[in-house]
Amino acid sequence: MESEHGMPADPRRGASCSIGWFRWVICGLLFLATTVNYIDRQVVGVLKNTLIRDLHWNEIDYSNVVFAFQAAYAIGYALGGRVMDWIGVRLGYGLAVLFWSLAAMGHALARTVTGFSIARAALGLAEGGNFPAAIKTVSEWFPKQERALATGIFNAGSNVGALITPLMVPWLTYRYGWPAAFLVTGSLGFIWLALWFGLYLAPQRHPRVSPSELAHIQSDPPDPPVAISWLSLLGHRQTWAFLIGMFLSAPIWWFYLYWIPGFLEEKHGLKLLELGPPLVVIYLMTDVGSIAGGWLSSTLIRRGWSVHGARKTAMLACALCVVPIFMASRVTSLWTAVFLIGLAASAHQGFSANLYTMVSDTVPRKAVSSVVGIGGFAGAIGGMFIAKLVGYILEWSHSYAIPFGIAASAYLVNLAILHAILPRFEPMKLSAAEAKSR
Repeated sequence: MESEHGMPADPRRGASCSIGWFRWVICGLLFLATTVNYIDRQVVGVLKNTLIRDLHWNEIDYSNVVFAFQAAYAIGYALGGRVMDWIGVRLGYGLAVLFWSLAAMGHALARTVTGFSIARAALGLAEGGNFPAAIKTVSEWFPKQERALATGIFNAGSNVGALITPLMVPWLTYRYGWPAAFLVTGSLGFIWLALWFGLYLAPQRHPRVSPSELAHIQSDPPDPPVAISWLSLLGHRQTWAFLIGMFLSAPIWWFYLYWIPGFLEEKHGLKLLELGPPLVVIYLMTDVGSIAGGWLSSTLIRRGWSVHGARKTAMLACALCVVPIFMASRVTSLWTAVFLIGLAASAHQGFSANLYTMVSDTVPRKAVSSVVGIGGFAGAIGGMFIAKLVGYILEWSHSYAIPFGIAASAYLVNLAILHAILPRFEPMKLSAAEAKSR
């Protein structure tokens, strides 16, 4: 068997025990950061009906609060990618977590739609740095054959965060009031900061990375040192494939995150303290999907498939698993609805793991965070539209049928467009001006 570069494959590749394992510790830190990131952003979703009742909001007020987060998140995602490429992930990631933790705690002071919108905007601006930083870290710490799996593992933190939140937040709210829920969850980021600055250095300077592990990390051909502008990146099909992929898929995840707790309360009569078990099942399923999507494409590559064929096959399998969610609003059984939503959410995460990894497959390392930032910006813009669309649909029709129908078809449409833009996963070809060395 040969590697994707045409060289004989080393049968020992992938054997972490012989190569070294510290890169997986770094992956664990990315997982923890993503977990905290999603805990902080999902508190509002779990408390949706509590806030609507206590603060006298309606569905449109709630959608405005979500919209504020999405608008700021779009800006933060785009700027976050550029900042990570500029100052590096050690400092950049640390600053992002510091600021989003302070913003999350600041929700405890808000009492109006305007106050919550300001707090959500601050949170979104800082949280936008998480995925550009994590994807860049994966591109620096893992060879291509392991990146989808590493991305799937850290991306599973979003599911764990979404799982922990409905277990922690209702208890905190009933015991101490909803402001305490924001204070406690917001403080978790400071624990992560201590771990990050205590453990993280670049792989080539890290004392815990053995020579064999460093050689494994750097086993792909090196990228040339380049300085690439955002406008230049928009001239490449690889950027547009990721941008459109995020615009069409990310809003569906936002819908799950912010409206599924309310759907379960309204459709199936659950109370706040009863949300935990159904949401735990949904996000346990998404953990499996996140890792399985990355595992599937990585396994196919190890078996000799092309990177292009493996990634798109995994994405097609995930897109097909989302389709049954159109029935979620029609079924009367709580657990049938939970299974349909969990299957679709897990497939979203598997799809996303391969979509994110497509960037590091096709884009020079120096531009990875910038492209991820551009795509994240597009995804957050899509999230702004879905926030207002779902808010008005629910206020006027009180039915979830249309949002679930949109979710059911979004991924097949997404993959068809992606394939039309990027029929094969070809490396981004830089012009002489773009490839100018620093």
